[in-house]
This record gives sequence, structure tokens and C-alpha cells, in this order.
Amino acid sequence: MRWPNMTLPPLVTLLTLAVGASGAAVAWAMSAPIFILLGPAVAVSLAGLAGLRTGVDLRLRDACFVVLGIAVGAGFDSDALGAMLRWPLAFVLMALVLWLILVASRAVLTRHFGFDGRSALLAAAPGHLSFVIAIAADSGLDVPRVSIVQSVRLLALTLVVPFVAIALGVEVSGNIAPQGQAMGLGTLAVLALVSLGLGQVFARLSVPAPLLLGAMVASALGHLTGFATGVLPGWLIQPAYLVLGALIGTRFSGVTPALLMQGLGAGLMVTAVAVGVAGLGALPVALALGMPLAHVLVAFAPGGLETMIALGVVLGVVPGFVAACHIARLLVLTVLLPLMLGRRTPAAEGCP
Repeated sequence: MRWPNMTLPPLVTLLTLAVGASGAAVAWAMSAPIFILLGPAVAVSLAGLAGLRTGVDLRLRDACFVVLGIAVGAGFDSDALGAMLRWPLAFVLMALVLWLILVASRAVLTRHFGFDGRSALLAAAPGHLSFVIAIAADSGLDVPRVSIVQSVRLLALTLVVPFVAIALGVEVSGNIAPQGQAMGLGTLAVLALVSLGLGQVFARLSVPAPLLLGAMVASALGHLTGFATGVLPGWLIQPAYLVLGALIGTRFSGVTPALLMQGLGAGLMVTAVAVGVAGLGALPVALALGMPLAHVLVAFAPGGLETMIALGVVLGVVPGFVAACHIARLLVLTVLLPLMLGRRTPAAEGCP
């Protein structure tokens, strides 16, 4: 139920990517939006539920995050930098949206799915999975059930967000690879090295998704200063999306169909509540900032940080806006969850 580690046998990674590539091919044949991401996510999820051991080597995952971060940062320009002055409103409403999601989802899970109050709150948390699992394990709660609900939310949002964007008039099917002059290999190498260095710094500061955000900052600075120009070539960005889709699917490795059914309904209900509340919060922000509603929805969608940032690139969201909103979401949850649970940290001893 957690991201795979470096002890994973190479054959498992190769098999997982092969399944993911097959899923991408099927999704492409069906003209699915963002087929290179959605196809692998569905195929690897189904393979895991069927009993296949799936996983992706940590080093490949990290390389994927660096590539995606550079792709996000490549969209920064002076207009995007100036837009930051208008973002505080989004962060204030983001905090309110998170509180409403937690309250509403906890009520649904306790009344209709038999969750106790603490487990319901953790299962309803819109993000910060490692933090949530740490609290659940330390409190002696039903970790597998909480994990299933969280995993269903992540997969469901990955599948739903592109179709919601399409319904709102955003064209996503042909925007997988960024358009423009490709970066030179020398520039890419320098950005990758700087990204790794910043990623290490962010990791020491306990910043979420440190390599992804380190690469995003390195790429943004490179483009703002004129050192780096152009976009990532398609032969690099498309495999990164495939790996990310496969990573999403590995959440279901080792999950039996019976265990899935125990949390599927709750996971779908939590997802519906979260999307509904996030949509209500995104509307005034879109109107106030003059941004398309679909773009703000991606920034407010309670999905995986890496996945939503990657989708932001495909949808052409103002670079940094979606990343800033999702980072703010994790920071707010870090404070809000312990307060609502009556705990200060996941390591606090005993239960209130």
C-alpha cells in the first residue's frame, strides 16, 4: 500500500512497466484523454487486484519526478510570477474547503459505512497519505481499511479530473507533450543536477515531494533567468507520465478483491464529497482571479500532489499555481488533522 522501495526485484519493475505500457496502448486505441497516464494507472491497478506483484524501483520513480518537475518549471515566465500576488485568496479558501471536506466526509463514513470517528477522519483526509497512515498505525486503527479508502480516492481522481476538464471545455487529448523548441541535452543535464541538489535540501526540510519541487524550482529559475529555454522533448516527458501512471496503480498491489470491496463504496463516496466541496470552493476563486474554472479545479482537486501537478501541465494551468495550492493543502492538513483528532503529532503516545 506504500510506494515501492529500492529492494524491489528488477523483474517486478519491468513487468509493471510492461503492464502499464499495454494499458497505455489500449487507452490510446480508445482515444482516452491523457492515455499515457490513465491507461497505465488502470492496467496496473487491475493487475495488482488480480494478484500480480507490482512496483516501480525508487530510483526510476525519482527520475520520473525530476522530469515532471522540470516540465512544470519550464512554463514559468514573468506573467506567472506576477500572478502570485493574487493567490492568497485561493489559499484561504483552500483551508476552508479542507475543513469542510473532513467534516462532511467523516459524517458520511460514520453514519453509512460503520467507521468510528477517528478512522473516518483519517480515511477522509484529502491527501498526505504517509502522514495519515502514520497516525492510523500509531493509534491502533484499521490501517488497511483507511489505506483502501485513500487509494480509491487517488485512483478515482486521476481518472475523473481529465473528464471533468473536458466537460468544462478544456482540450486535453493532444497536449501530452509540450509544444515548442526542445531543450538541449546540456541544459537538461545541468537542470537535472541542480534539481537533485535542491531536492536533497527540500528533503532535509521535510518538504513534500522534494525531488519534484526541487526540479520545478530549478527549471523555473533557469527559464526566468534565460539560462534554460524551450520545453522537454516528447521522448522524455511521455515515459515519465507512463511511470507516474504505473506508480498510481501500484497502490493496489497486494490488495485482494474482498479487501477492496470493503472500502470501495466508502472511497467513492469520500471522493464524491471531496470533489463537490472542492468545486464549490474553486468557483469563487476562478471568478476572483479571472482563471478558467477547470484550471482552478485541478489546483483544488484532492488528488495526489505529483499527479495533479502533472495534470496541470497537460491542462495548461498557470505554472506554479496548481503546485502552490497542493503544497498548501498538505501544509494545512499537517496542522488541521492533529487538531481535529486532538493530537499534536503522529508519534504522540496514547489516545485521547
